[in-house]
Amino acid sequence: QVQLGESGGGMVQAGGSLRLSCVASRRTFSTYAIGWFRQAPGKEREFVAGIGWSGSNTYYTDSSKGRFTISRDNTKNTVYLQMTSLKPEDTAVYYCAADLFGSGSATGKYENWGQGTQVTVSS
Repeated sequence: QVQLGESGGGMVQAGGSLRLSCVASRRTFSTYAIGWFRQAPGKEREFVAGIGWSGSNTYYTDSSKGRFTISRDNTKNTVYLQMTSLKPEDTAVYYCAADLFGSGSATGKYENWGQGTQVTVSS
């Protein structure tokens, strides 16, 4: 199994940017699709973006497309989520999770969830 750890969260003003990192514990990281999810207080966890194990496929939601960019560096066992033009409604705990040989889509079988990193966007 792969263990994941998120970092890069923080507090920013609306319109600001953050880059989240998801670091994996093992060398076979390159065989896993990685998805970013978020959960706001009182709401269900939702898919934000995903990247396939090969890195050739990326997926976004209507909310994240055009503002967020997911990328991966397999030499560093890391997937990044670059978030720009942040809005107060982006406030949530952000999690990454892994899907072995997955495509990175929202319907993947994601496991091995990280502990999450808090993102707070003030108006």
